[in-house]
Amino acid sequence: MVYNIPVHRLIGIETEYGLYVEGRSVSEQMGDAVSLLRCCPFPAVKKWDYRLEDPRRDMRGFRVEQLAVDPKDAEIERAHPISLSEQEARADHVLANGARFYNDHAHPEYATPECLRLLDLIAHDKAGERIVLATARAFERETGLKAHLYKNNSDHHGSSYGCHESYLLRRDIEFNALPLTLVPFLVTRMLYAGAGKVGVEVNPYPRVPYQISQRADFYMDVMNVETLYRRPIFNTRDEPHAVARRYRRLHVICGDANMSEYATALKVGTTALVIDLIEDDWLPDFVMKDPVRTAQQLSRDPDGKWLVETEGGTISAIDLQRHYLAEAQRRYAGRDAETDWILREWQTVLDTLETEPEALADRLDWVAKRQLLQLFVESEGVSWEDPAIFALDLEYHHVDPQRGLYYALVEQGQMQTLVSEEAIERAMTTPPEDTRAWIRGMCVARFAEQIQSLNWEQIILRSEAQTVRLDLSRMVGNLKVLNRRLTEVDNITTFVQKVQEASHDVAS
Repeated sequence: MVYNIPVHRLIGIETEYGLYVEGRSVSEQMGDAVSLLRCCPFPAVKKWDYRLEDPRRDMRGFRVEQLAVDPKDAEIERAHPISLSEQEARADHVLANGARFYNDHAHPEYATPECLRLLDLIAHDKAGERIVLATARAFERETGLKAHLYKNNSDHHGSSYGCHESYLLRRDIEFNALPLTLVPFLVTRMLYAGAGKVGVEVNPYPRVPYQISQRADFYMDVMNVETLYRRPIFNTRDEPHAVARRYRRLHVICGDANMSEYATALKVGTTALVIDLIEDDWLPDFVMKDPVRTAQQLSRDPDGKWLVETEGGTISAIDLQRHYLAEAQRRYAGRDAETDWILREWQTVLDTLETEPEALADRLDWVAKRQLLQLFVESEGVSWEDPAIFALDLEYHHVDPQRGLYYALVEQGQMQTLVSEEAIERAMTTPPEDTRAWIRGMCVARFAEQIQSLNWEQIILRSEAQTVRLDLSRMVGNLKVLNRRLTEVDNITTFVQKVQEASHDVAS
């Protein structure tokens, strides 16, 4: 059992969904994505403020002149330009559950509200699937076009789109400690966080029929600020979405999009514990050689040896993960029920991967999908390069429960789930009750007409003929008591007063 006890930092997931509209070409996908977002059937405010964002600012203390663009995307955009402003193309929606839903380079993207509890994050991640699907169905009613949405990371034609994780952490941590500790961990956590993938798209040697990670093909650098091209394992973007002198936001872009609730929980939970270790001044005593090459080798290792070269010699990826696990167990065992669940499941999964990986088919996406596809290969007598296999790979990630193969497994009781149907339905309309997302969601639900602009850090409202700013940048802790009081407020003036008082108390 997983207990919904807070993790020790704000966390969130941003998922870019694969979009296919029947009868439409790739060159029309940007317009289709914008049209789809415009059909969002949920109450929303469309006034996202970009002024506090700077994706070119690097954690290492500089700002890059420009960000790299995928040459394929650039070619399509040159050949088929769209006559929309950036604001129109983004089609931003801030929802009453505190989430952001928008278009990111022809991919509908859902960013969960900030969460403090692991199960809240899982519920809001799954709520995102439901919201995206409901929007697709509204688009179909409006246009007569059939839209398919996939929670995956690859179109099998050489393009990748992301599933990013965000973790708030202290600014005073020495920067070099972050990549030194996190890169080996992030490379090897694919053993339980990979979504599985048929074939190889980039640098196709060795060519294997099936690999663990969808994202590993697209790693190009160990560390940089890029997200659209030359994607790194460790992203150095410095957008804290909080008080910059106090906090960083770890922007993890190297992970796969998981259908499995269990895999998502383990992926995020273990990463949060490793950040705890970093904030407690712990460093690993090894350095991984060539992390990009290692990640691709691990993903494509058909024999499950999963060996890693370090400067001190060869180690198995499982034993490398155990290095982090042992330190987390030593420091945090017994801290709270959620931490104990993560530690217990982390150890169970590593032990089972070492002895009987197939026994994890009810928890890990890459194992579950491989079993499904292997059954089809054997029953139909086809090869792993048959087009039907690639189609089935995609269908595993289809967000429509009537079509998605993952959801067929759930329906048959073959996948472990962690959150209830009621929790997911609530997350579609209601923010987490203990974070600043509650304030944002309440403003959207109750004071939408008064909102002039908003983003993760602030809300600009018009109240009593005055423009007021609600500063959320310092409000990164548990706000359950404040949020409960705000629920009882019946007018915008008192609402603003209570939020400003709370923000002042946090600042002082």
